[in-house]
Amino acid sequence: MFIAMNRFKVTKGSEEDFEKVWAERDSHLDEVPGFVEFRLLRGPEAEDHTLFASHTIWEDRAAFEAWTRSEAFRKAHAGAGDRKVLYLGHPQFEGFEVILEGR
Repeated sequence: MFIAMNRFKVTKGSEEDFEKVWAERDSHLDEVPGFVEFRLLRGPEAEDHTLFASHTIWEDRAAFEAWTRSEAFRKAHAGAGDRKVLYLGHPQFEGFEVILEGR
């Protein structure tokens, strides 16, 4: 299993707009082999931003990497540059191989 996360520093006052973009977008993830699950996470607030993370779970790293080269990826990210006004800097990507699982 592989977990892919992007962290966004969302400008104070833009949180609702940022959440709306994610709620209304067509991610096209349901078209991609190996996709398991998606979550949008809202984290702590700082003086100038609120931290958010997109969190996707994949069967393995290969499935995630195939998605990044797919037409579904290009469609899901169309217009992403237009939304940069909502957050500070570029999103920070982090990828994780799942080592242990439990409940």
